[in-house]
Amino acid sequence: MVDIAFGPEPGKRPDLTDTRQAYLQMVRQKRVYSTALIVMLVVLMSAGFRLAQERNAGGFRDGLPKLGAFPSEVLSEAWADRANIPGLMWEHLPSLIETLNIAAVATLLGGLAAAVLSLLSVQGLARWPALAPVFRRLMDAMRAIPDVVIALVLIYILGGGPVPAVIAISVHTAGALGKLFAEVAENADLKPVEGLASVGASWGQRIWLGIIPQVAPNWLSYWLMRFEINVRASAILGFVGQGGIGYDLKVAMQWGQGRYDQVVAIFLLLFLTIVAIDQLSDRVRARLTKGV
Repeated sequence: MVDIAFGPEPGKRPDLTDTRQAYLQMVRQKRVYSTALIVMLVVLMSAGFRLAQERNAGGFRDGLPKLGAFPSEVLSEAWADRANIPGLMWEHLPSLIETLNIAAVATLLGGLAAAVLSLLSVQGLARWPALAPVFRRLMDAMRAIPDVVIALVLIYILGGGPVPAVIAISVHTAGALGKLFAEVAENADLKPVEGLASVGASWGQRIWLGIIPQVAPNWLSYWLMRFEINVRASAILGFVGQGGIGYDLKVAMQWGQGRYDQVVAIFLLLFLTIVAIDQLSDRVRARLTKGV
């Protein structure tokens, strides 16, 4: 008679009386692997630190005591001129609005491109299944190139201004959101799509009526989260001459002493804006995904 407790095939069955020894052996192996991984990580970090120390213009250890010198100088000067900070924040508000506009337009364009690319790259939903891997590699390439690099290239082509920043952030957003959108679409139920196909619906109708209602809450949640990231990205791109509040911050820091109150005012304005966006988007995402 075949023992079917562990399967229909005859043969040697596991010794359940030795479960404790097997568990201890597994734990010991896991500890050995973890220790080896930690040792390898420490060795790599030590080697990398030595290389960085040799190539650094100054001594890293010698500069550590000076780490708080610049922030303390900025804060002390800003505290002395703290009465000017509210007025300076109001003065830089137009630059902040420009930064928000860059982030919003880039998120909108990048999100639309991500939606199309993600649907074209998912097996079972792709309009041209043979080209699905091509669209996936395209999203990988768009995601792999930093937006700062794209912006620097576009400066030489289009000149400075908000347009290169919008294009750079849009390209990176399309790659990053495309991957997230594709993962959500892969988990969608295909039965509505099959039902629509059986009555002769086109590919666009199958996607719009069968897939979009399922993925819309998660897609919008990711879209809002990306908007938060793009606000920071658009501020950073200001340092390479793309306009917005980042450019104002760069100019204020380049002037140095005497303008540190502007630096603090811009930081405060940017910080408060990002906090407000985070709180608002968290509430919207919770309502979209959880209905609360």
